[in-house]
Amino acid sequence: MSEHKPPPSLEDLETRLDRARSAQVDRAGRDSDGKGMGAMGVAMQMSIEVVAPLGVGVFIGWLIDGWLVTAPLFLVIFFFLGAAAGGLNVYRRAGQLLGEDTEEPGGDNEAGRDE
Repeated sequence: MSEHKPPPSLEDLETRLDRARSAQVDRAGRDSDGKGMGAMGVAMQMSIEVVAPLGVGVFIGWLIDGWLVTAPLFLVIFFFLGAAAGGLNVYRRAGQLLGEDTEEPGGDNEAGRDE
């Protein structure tokens, strides 16, 4: 016969929830205490969100151009793709900072669920 384990206590659940909440940082740049990261932190994060995809796009385009000997065709194409990705990142981040929902429909947000 199988032995049934007793369900975990509510106190155990509460401690696990508190631990998870303290480790989580919400998407608007606030920690679990509600403190914001500051203007300098937001500016640094947004600049990295622009530069990183741009750099990755240029690097991928440079690699493909070197492999196919088509310089600078793919470098230019991936430069613009990286710039578009960086702009989209900043748009989404700005919407989060302003409290708007910029998620696409059908995602994990509440608006896409049937009640």
